[in-house]
Amino acid sequence: MQVATIISRVVGPEAPVRVIGYDGSKAGPDSSEIAIRITSPRALARLATAPGTLGLARAYVEGEIEVEGDLYQLLDAMADITLNDIPRAEQLRLARRLLPMWLWHRPTPPELEYRPPGRLHSKRRDSKAISHHYDVSNRFYEWVLGPSMAYTCAVYPSDTATLEEAQAAKFELVAQKLALEPGMRLLDVGCGWGGMVMHAAAEHGVKALGVTLSRNQADWAQAEIVRRGLQGVAEVRHLDYRDAPESEFDAISSIGLTEHIGNAQLPAYFSSLRDRLRPGGRLLNHCITQPRTPYKATDPFIDRYVFPDGQLECVGRIVTAMNDAGFEIRHEENLREHYARTLAHWSANLEEHWEQAVAEVGIGRARVWRLYMAACQLGFERDNIQLHQVLGVRLTDRGESGFPLRGW
Repeated sequence: MQVATIISRVVGPEAPVRVIGYDGSKAGPDSSEIAIRITSPRALARLATAPGTLGLARAYVEGEIEVEGDLYQLLDAMADITLNDIPRAEQLRLARRLLPMWLWHRPTPPELEYRPPGRLHSKRRDSKAISHHYDVSNRFYEWVLGPSMAYTCAVYPSDTATLEEAQAAKFELVAQKLALEPGMRLLDVGCGWGGMVMHAAAEHGVKALGVTLSRNQADWAQAEIVRRGLQGVAEVRHLDYRDAPESEFDAISSIGLTEHIGNAQLPAYFSSLRDRLRPGGRLLNHCITQPRTPYKATDPFIDRYVFPDGQLECVGRIVTAMNDAGFEIRHEENLREHYARTLAHWSANLEEHWEQAVAEVGIGRARVWRLYMAACQLGFERDNIQLHQVLGVRLTDRGESGFPLRGW
């Protein structure tokens, strides 16, 4: 069977995508501006062992598949396989058809695939998993994320808002939900490059501490704190959240950490945060979630290349775990459309700095980021993943929440 015909069956015969094989074969509509070019038989060998998103991703990362046209538009055209993967029966048929190709080439997984060693969600393994993703290069992240260095969903106050305006609006939304006031003490777990810490200190007079498992993030954040003259009121430490100070904080923000915790650890996670809050203190948990149950495993490409050991829960599970840990739930909202916009801006930043990014981190890693950001943008748009903020409070012994009757 011709190469283009095989790949066309994987992509989907109805997808408006041209397929060009290394053997000269073609499939799909000639009028399409989007094309997949198969440059090596090793791409077919990869599909023999992983007939779906992982096989295609491996081939793309290694340059055995090239994309002509916009990658996001290609994934949008291939939405059925991008979001749902191909049916298991079809995977088996494809694997049998491509078995001779695998026997001839036997490609090993690309070096960029990563499986952290050790016991799942032990401190040592979590540190390695976080380092794999976040300790890539601060310069690379500066190009992708922009001046805010915020690697979480922004909140767009308008259709015309810039990424920087939207990230500032996100930090301010969190601050308002937490009712931050001068003199309060804030703990930001999984603080990244310290954006929330610095916003709380500079804009609300809060003494803020952030902790992160990424040494690169901590070093960058501490240097930026000094540059902004916030030392003494803002601090970022290279520390596991489980080792954060246990004294009473007035508020805790967790922005993009829960995805790394794991389902089994959620009760202990939220209990530890509750114990660090004073009575009447608030927790804002901001995380990516699954849209519904039953539980769906993380996409294998994301798991092996982007967020090792990551796990997404439905928002109901997050709310239940917070409630069971002693938080009264006061507010919840879904910001998935905002994350789609955020990812579109990050993707545009990467394309603008593509040559520098490739020189900094290598073509394979740059391709990984290009693919995962485009795929996640599509996932948020199509409600395959969501982004929820859940606000909880540790009540006083008398059951007092400290919330006004209406509003924040």
